[in-house]
Amino acid sequence: MTTTTPLDLTTDLTTLTARLCDLASVSGDERALADAIEQALRAYPHLEVLRDGDAVVARTRLGRASRVVVAGHIDTVPVAGNLPTRLEGTGDDAVLWGRGTVDMKGGVAVQLALAAALSEPTRDVTWVFYDHEEVDAALNGLGRIAREHPDWLAADFAVLCEPTDAGLEGGCNGTLRAQVRVPGVAAHSARAWTGVNAIHAAAPVLARLAAYEPAAVEVDGLVYREGLNAVLIEGGVATNVIPDRCVVTVNYRFAPSRSVEEAAEHVRDLLGGYDVVVTDSAAGARPGLDDPAAAEFAAAVLGVTGGAPAPKYGWTDVARFSELGVPAVNFGPGDPLLAHKDDEHLPVAQLQLCHDALRAWLTA
Repeated sequence: MTTTTPLDLTTDLTTLTARLCDLASVSGDERALADAIEQALRAYPHLEVLRDGDAVVARTRLGRASRVVVAGHIDTVPVAGNLPTRLEGTGDDAVLWGRGTVDMKGGVAVQLALAAALSEPTRDVTWVFYDHEEVDAALNGLGRIAREHPDWLAADFAVLCEPTDAGLEGGCNGTLRAQVRVPGVAAHSARAWTGVNAIHAAAPVLARLAAYEPAAVEVDGLVYREGLNAVLIEGGVATNVIPDRCVVTVNYRFAPSRSVEEAAEHVRDLLGGYDVVVTDSAAGARPGLDDPAAAEFAAAVLGVTGGAPAPKYGWTDVARFSELGVPAVNFGPGDPLLAHKDDEHLPVAQLQLCHDALRAWLTA
């Protein structure tokens, strides 16, 4: 275990969030933060603390009638000159700026504070702090735990503390990436008529994508907005060579009512006549708000925050819980539209709001 200044889980939420953010943990470099979290949680005798790689799990064993998981990832996308954190304003108007404030160390701070404070929750709680969420899905720490220690995630319900602007977001869209491979014939650019320009030949692919009208799909009472877009294009080998190959990478965000197979078929139908190869995919998750445990959570949390459930448009790890048969929702501080942005910032009032809502649920 590396040596670092111990985390004080009893300090105010703003200070704790800043401390977590300033202990930088870009994906692949989470060890110091994981060590600090493990060290801090081991100070509390009501928690059993487990470790797998740079993922830390702490759980109560009180023999309650139900068990819930509250999870969050501890890694961030790369820092862009936005650390150390800085606090602007005071009171309810205070804003904490810096990488990770939104995605998602504000949520992690709420988790840690509650894990330390709630020695007698009315439900047994498994607190999960995991690594490698912001990179390739194969490296995801929650996925690794699900494969190697599925019993650690056994529960009746799960909450992922991803940023939701302190609102309740059910389920998530699925995501699929595919390469559209367009062939050509190489030639000297001075004699272009002897070849076939693969980049030019990709124009109809881009035209179909530009004209595509994404659907809005109602699933269990929530309306999910889909999207299908070109996100990368590559082709060409030199400035005097007609390209013999062009690859357009597309990303399809699809409603959780579709399976991955149905999503892939939809992309192939739209781009019929082209070589379409799926390179990465992850199923979405239905809202699951009709589950009794989810309904209890919604009632308790919305009683504090107000508002109504909304869909999660992006993909989150609620889908992993869904695959395990555990209903799950997204709930955490921070505007998701600010995630990964250089001006990432968090209204600190949302930290207390989410803390109080989760505490009301776990002590009801």
